[in-house]
Amino acid sequence: MRELREFEKTIDPRLALLDKRMKNIRRVIAVASGKGGVGKTLISSTLALVLAEEGCDVGLLDLDFHGPSCHIVLGLSKPIVIEDKGVLPINVHGLKFMSLYNFAGDSGLPLRGEDLSNLMVELFAITLWGHLDYLIIDMPPGTGDELLDLMRLIPKVHVLVVTTPSVLSLMTVKRLIYLLKNQRANVLGIVENMSFDNDIVMRLARDLGITYLGKIPYDKGVEKCLGRPNVLLKTKFAMYIRKLTESIGNLKIERDG
Repeated sequence: MRELREFEKTIDPRLALLDKRMKNIRRVIAVASGKGGVGKTLISSTLALVLAEEGCDVGLLDLDFHGPSCHIVLGLSKPIVIEDKGVLPINVHGLKFMSLYNFAGDSGLPLRGEDLSNLMVELFAITLWGHLDYLIIDMPPGTGDELLDLMRLIPKVHVLVVTTPSVLSLMTVKRLIYLLKNQRANVLGIVENMSFDNDIVMRLARDLGITYLGKIPYDKGVEKCLGRPNVLLKTKFAMYIRKLTESIGNLKIERDG
């Protein structure tokens, strides 16, 4: 993988620029899921907000090019692009935010395959994050090009897996974890969102050799807080995310094999 990366630099100078942009970011956490609808974006956004609230320098990158939605959680109502020898993330509620939404707004773009890979490289190459303690990346659901490209482009990325205890979610998250382990990815562990009164996700994590980071019960009040970060941070949901940050902060990164 490293040899391939070095070869690619010789034919795509953006990769060297990408390395420069990522140099001063201490920890990169990609929030991934096997399928949509498990609360991944809300967890990504709230995790970034909580870390910023705790005094960390935090960036939030929405890599779901087909359905970016972190801006909804943060309360951004219009796209903004700020350029200064690159593109500056938007400062929102104490964190730095970047998304395709910043450029295209709510317009849908016909992206697939190589287009997605090129857009990802371009976004990493032009974004001026500066120093960050954490860069939280909201991934699109599934095991497509974006996840595979991210692991190739950012070798130091750590993956936080989100699932619900539903049968459909568990089947897809199992495939996701198999992929991560086969790619020798750094895996932080599994978070169980919208939890039921059972231990099915905990047992799955144990069987797969992945750390179980805890459960987050369904909070019906969260929907009313979208777009109002100050209010969101006062919810029970945010309280459980704070517990998650403690687990992440104390956790030794696992590498399969």
